[in-house]
Amino acid sequence: MPSYTFDTSVIISRKVSDIPDNFLFSAVVLLELIASAKDESERKRYESLARDYSKDGSLIVPTFDDWLLASRILHWLSKDRKRKAGGKAPPLKLGASQRMAFDALIAVSARRLKATVITDN
Repeated sequence: MPSYTFDTSVIISRKVSDIPDNFLFSAVVLLELIASAKDESERKRYESLARDYSKDGSLIVPTFDDWLLASRILHWLSKDRKRKAGGKAPPLKLGASQRMAFDALIAVSARRLKATVITDN
């Protein structure tokens, strides 16, 4: 059975409550959710989810190789932006490089487990 994971944007925009049985939670998504929690109760709820998914083995945690591949992808994207701009890449919007790094980690670590990433973007 194929497995799935949601990008942070899906969980926030769709207010996900029903999680399929073949769902894997990304530790990177949980990081983003915990960091942006509106209050302590929401933060604690996400931390509890992280513990639950970690215990049953359905938490996607990036490995060293995932970090390395995500870094390589970001490097290639940066080189491509520079090439398309004629040698000097235009500045990114505030926070864009962080979001790109998180998205690359989510994608690479999900790919390792053959999980499909569902995103709104």
